[in-house]
Amino acid sequence: MVDITHKKSTLRTAVAEAVVEVSSRETIQAIREKRVPKGDVFAMSKAAGLLGVKKTADLLPDCHPLPIEFTDIRYEIEDLRIRIRITVKTHYKTGVEVEAMHGASIVALNLYDMLKPIDKGVEIGRIRLIKKSGGKSDIDKS
Repeated sequence: MVDITHKKSTLRTAVAEAVVEVSSRETIQAIREKRVPKGDVFAMSKAAGLLGVKKTADLLPDCHPLPIEFTDIRYEIEDLRIRIRITVKTHYKTGVEVEAMHGASIVALNLYDMLKPIDKGVEIGRIRLIKKSGGKSDIDKS
């Protein structure tokens, strides 16, 4: 791991996004009406995403364990696409962008897993960092 002992703790924020595309309007309707056989897709995927954010350092060897102080997971349905947006915040010496992207990835994978029994055409699209702040360099791609 990179030595961060010399850094000062600051408010670190990151926003990441993943996109899941389904192949039919029936799948979107099943999600909205909570008729997916495996359960409430958005609630279960949110829980998975929260775990993903918290467990990032356990799975990616160069990531520092961080005190995650806030995570927000939101969904937006656009035609056959589900846009997942995750915001992560902490006061610490290093950023939370990998945690945010990891959480978005886990949410997308959970959506895929829950939807595959009813839609064989589900695809996970782009996973990306939208913005980060609080460190040496701020990024804003929104």
